[in-house]
Amino acid sequence: MKSPHIPVLASEVKEEFCDIKSGYIIDCTVGYGGHSEALLKQNKNIQLICCDQDDTSIDFSKKRLAPYEDRVTFENAKFSTIISKYKNYPIRGILADIGVSSLQLDNKDRGFGFHSESLDMRMNIHNDLSASEVVNQYTKEELETIFRDYGEVRDFKKAAKIICDYRDTQEICSAQELSTLFKNFPSKKGIHPATLIFQAIRIEVNDELGELGELLRSIETAELHDCTVAIISFHSLEDRIVKRVFKEFSKNCICPEGVMKCMCGNNHSLGHILTKRPITPSDKEIKINPRCRSSKMRVFQIS
Repeated sequence: MKSPHIPVLASEVKEEFCDIKSGYIIDCTVGYGGHSEALLKQNKNIQLICCDQDDTSIDFSKKRLAPYEDRVTFENAKFSTIISKYKNYPIRGILADIGVSSLQLDNKDRGFGFHSESLDMRMNIHNDLSASEVVNQYTKEELETIFRDYGEVRDFKKAAKIICDYRDTQEICSAQELSTLFKNFPSKKGIHPATLIFQAIRIEVNDELGELGELLRSIETAELHDCTVAIISFHSLEDRIVKRVFKEFSKNCICPEGVMKCMCGNNHSLGHILTKRPITPSDKEIKINPRCRSSKMRVFQIS
């Protein structure tokens, strides 16, 4: 089955997991099955647990991965919950590609894209909070906070004021209408002026940073062994979290700073970082798939 989504860093993902000969790999964000299919083809004896909170993604991937159905288990769930459910299995690999898929961006019914006819942005359509509530009901101060913290928008106060001034006269009903409000907003060359605004709203709607934090905490507490963890992020907020937590995972000593003598036993390291610098897409891949240009993959090996 032809995929509507090009998996990012596909060759690099395969390389990181190529030595896994048995056990389970968890694809925390199966999406449209690109990474999963590549791993199933390459790693002939592994079992795959495919997780996604998007119903459409699960339905598509079940069809795509049907030739491997005896080696695949599907979970329609948030990725923050999947490790704890399977922690007693022989998990040898964990992959999380935490970007928005191309089909979500391109589907005008989902409200992710700048030209979408809706204003939704929910990765799980059963969740209560949507972009419409954020844009039309959040106070000016609440909008300022998410634009500052989740979009790193330099002029976050102006961004919130643009929305509040407009909605004083009429409700904002579509992503296209929202993006038009920011057509003259300052932005980097080649980047849509509303990019960071949409990013901030999407993160708020889906609690993306909270979910990532929960995933990393679940990995830390699962008592895994001989497991490769690869996380692909698409913006600096996520990448900084992964970088910081992987560094914490690698520490032997967890005593507070300033302690003269180690009292913790100096044996708390989960393993070691495999990527001193994040793996990024090649110029060739970016040319084929421009949406991958901001992706970064960090990899940790649990001992």
